[in-house]
Amino acid sequence: MKINGKDQTAIWVKNKTIYFIDQRKLPFAYELYTAKTVDDIAYAIKDMVVRGAPAIGAAAAYGMALGCKTPEKTATILRSTRPTAHDLFYAVQYMLNHLKNGKDPFTVAETFVQDIIDRCRRIGDHGNTLIKDGMRILTHCNAGALATVDYGTALAPFRAAHAQGKNIFIYADETRPRLQGLLTAWELHQEGIPHVLIVDNAAGYFMQLGQIDMVITGADRIAANGDSANKIGTYEKAVLAKKHHIPFYVAAPISTFDKSLATGKEIIIEERSPLEITHPFKSQLMPEWVSVKNPAFDITPSELVTGYITETGVIKKLL
Repeated sequence: MKINGKDQTAIWVKNKTIYFIDQRKLPFAYELYTAKTVDDIAYAIKDMVVRGAPAIGAAAAYGMALGCKTPEKTATILRSTRPTAHDLFYAVQYMLNHLKNGKDPFTVAETFVQDIIDRCRRIGDHGNTLIKDGMRILTHCNAGALATVDYGTALAPFRAAHAQGKNIFIYADETRPRLQGLLTAWELHQEGIPHVLIVDNAAGYFMQLGQIDMVITGADRIAANGDSANKIGTYEKAVLAKKHHIPFYVAAPISTFDKSLATGKEIIIEERSPLEITHPFKSQLMPEWVSVKNPAFDITPSELVTGYITETGVIKKLL
């Protein structure tokens, strides 16, 4: 991705220290978080220094490299950080399998991360084939380079289309309560892609006006039947898209598909702290007596999905 005109990834390693763009500080400040221990990595995942399924997977791979002397203990720590994103568990198991071969752990982790980047680039190429000149596209949450190390999943087709000279316009939902839509807006701003940020509840309004031609979102876990877990509010956008006959695509690498789960009903939905709603950005917004429920994800049934944009191509229907 571009940051101030220069190419940059969201995560990188140097001298066995892992560097993250601290997503908690964006878009107001560009700061780095450094991780030198497994506990540092676990904190980064749990406290959302890093977020987005593929990026969490990359962080877990580096975490396994840091904790390579006690792989099973390290795996337990990392698996306990966040329950919904499949890439986290996929990365941990990948590292466990490859560390048995006696390979250098950081070389194994770097190979894993570079593969994520390549998969996202190909997702962009395949997704670009769906985008026509002049399209107006809605996305929810952030599924860009910040969430995937580079390129993105949902944002990768936008980057590819823009690079090809297509005239596109992106509607980015603000995505409460953590406002990850601001991260999407920040990435689009850095790339020079025309866009606007809208409140979550405005998506239906713009669809009703005929100003949205397509919806592309990411996913944190996809069940065998195609039901997908993504940031809370995604299901609503899928229902609205169906009502208004707008194509709804899910962009994700194959590592996000969890064939061990038959349907989305088996996906564990993470419940996060009420403070994210009552005290956003550490500022009290609501009185203490307000009772809050804060699910981080919802499930979009496969029947609402037009297709899945993967590194192998666009899948219109899962078996």
